[in-house]
Amino acid sequence: MIAEIGHFTLILALGVSLVQTILPIWGAQRGDLSLMQVGSAAAQAQFMLLLVTFAALTVAYVTSDFSVENVLQNSHSAKPMLYKISGVWGNHEGSMVLWVLTLALFGSAVALFGRNLPPDLKANVLGVQGSISAAFLAFIIFTSNPFNRIHPAPFEGSGLNPILQDPALSFHPPFLYAGYVGFSIAFSFAVAALISGRIDPAWARWVRPWTLAAWMFLTLGISMGSWWAYYELGWGGWWFWDPVENASFMPWLAGTALLHSAIVMEKRDALKVWTILLAILTFSLSLMGTFLVRSGVLTSVHAFAVDPARGVFILAIMIFFTGGALALFAGRAQVLRQGGLFAPISREGALILNNLLITTGCAAVFVGTLYPLALESVTGEKISVGPPFFNATFVPLMIPLLVAVPYGPLLAWKRGDILGATQRLWIAIALTALAIIATYAMSGSGPWLAPLALGLGVWVIMGAVSEIGFRVKAFRAPWDEVLRRLRNLPRSAYGTATAHIGVGVMVIGIVGTSAWQSEKIIAMSPGDTSEIAGYSLTFSGVVPQKGPNYNEQIGTFVVTEDGAELTRLHPSKRMYVAPPQATTEAGIHAAWSGDLYAVLGDELKDGAYTVRMYFNPLVRLIWIGTVIMFLGGLISLTDRRLRVGAPKRSRAATAPQPVPAE
Repeated sequence: MIAEIGHFTLILALGVSLVQTILPIWGAQRGDLSLMQVGSAAAQAQFMLLLVTFAALTVAYVTSDFSVENVLQNSHSAKPMLYKISGVWGNHEGSMVLWVLTLALFGSAVALFGRNLPPDLKANVLGVQGSISAAFLAFIIFTSNPFNRIHPAPFEGSGLNPILQDPALSFHPPFLYAGYVGFSIAFSFAVAALISGRIDPAWARWVRPWTLAAWMFLTLGISMGSWWAYYELGWGGWWFWDPVENASFMPWLAGTALLHSAIVMEKRDALKVWTILLAILTFSLSLMGTFLVRSGVLTSVHAFAVDPARGVFILAIMIFFTGGALALFAGRAQVLRQGGLFAPISREGALILNNLLITTGCAAVFVGTLYPLALESVTGEKISVGPPFFNATFVPLMIPLLVAVPYGPLLAWKRGDILGATQRLWIAIALTALAIIATYAMSGSGPWLAPLALGLGVWVIMGAVSEIGFRVKAFRAPWDEVLRRLRNLPRSAYGTATAHIGVGVMVIGIVGTSAWQSEKIIAMSPGDTSEIAGYSLTFSGVVPQKGPNYNEQIGTFVVTEDGAELTRLHPSKRMYVAPPQATTEAGIHAAWSGDLYAVLGDELKDGAYTVRMYFNPLVRLIWIGTVIMFLGGLISLTDRRLRVGAPKRSRAATAPQPVPAE
């Protein structure tokens, strides 16, 4: 009965989404306020219906209702409760329910918090958002129904993919979807603006909070996926340029460019064409990621291996929304007049340089990801594009970007002074040089460019600190004035600086682990000792152990440093019961200097085991940096100027006015 309720509310949600699509836009065209207001009610009703749908599917998983085909294929009664719940979105059908639930959540949030939006713009935004929901709800109902029944019901299910039975991966998809789907709001705002012709600084003010929220969630989602792959897959790395990894990275890059472009549009009424185009392309890249993961064209540990016919449906959705939005964009080109002029050396110029480098990097990732697929579809030839290509194309573009980041906030709008900005950054320059010299002195060996690259991370961090120091007149004004300025500084300034600090911390972690990683692969018998990066690891043997739904062989390595025992590592190999599949669990000793990482391989004929050891210097800074970036976005989001919606207009206003730049 619960499953039938979920199925019924899913169908009702499709009907409500069609109402949300048609009536508000029709009302906006006719100037009928009552029809426009239907959009808000429909958006909230759709969210409530999909919440019931998702709850019904969750109940089916928690109670192990194997009469539901989706539960039968992706769950097992012996699974721990956490993985029964996460199993809801650990498969194609259930994850699509989470997808549309997140989509409805963002639409409902616009309906609830967008009270200051002009009624016609709000109606068009909710109408476009409703059309996206309708398309994906139709996709679920007709090709991916999670509530199909089986009679008679089997006694036991097949179980969830063992590599998905991990705490980090339990929370990774919801954050990732919040980012993917969150960019739909920027898309809806862009299409609504093109429909109504309302493209001004106020529009940029309205769209920035939604874009920022989506960017934050996608940042955290990608970070959690990287962390999971690092410790769960046992390969010792944190990023592989896997096509599905790239599918989430591309919208993040485009969303980053969109955030910076919207700032220029809000402050200077410029870059309208570019900002609207980025809003369309960012969500289009999210749709492309959805297609790649669910079409069956990719073989990846992250991908859902599903019927390619479903991929055709998603491809049609992607073509309809992307093509339709771009056609509307081309038709409205004459409306997108540019605003104020500015010199190349200015804050606007710095933000444009930021956009050019990021979008070019995104294009490089796009080509490297899709070219093998296009070549195979045309010629049948299979090629692999891996890290060497991306490192050679993407990384060089990021170097000038990192050099330019500290300059942007210190340049004036319209016309800046590059020499003056450099003078304000003298402390950052000095500390960066000191960090480079110290790294050369301590490293002794390794890539000679690595200390320079690590210095870039220090440069970005100190540049952010210098920008705050300059704005509060640190060391140039009495301390009571400095403290007053610190208190009165907008939260968005603190948020921007925090996010840039996070970028710098992440860069230091990437450079450290990429340049100075140590790796060793040997065969070890109980009692053997091996050395790596100043650590001694003594293999004590393997002990069997039984888990909740798996059998495990746990190895023990006694780690000593300078003759004293430091810790013990316990890597293991697991064999799951349902489905019967082996996984590897790495043993990791985390320290600020780096991670000591051990992986237990296969048993050899003489009783020895293959063992892989790594030392990954500074690797934790990669994920610490992304968390700092997320916190920077959160701080910015609390700024009164970035609250959802724009400041209320006076009742006497007869037309929406641009929000004056602060």
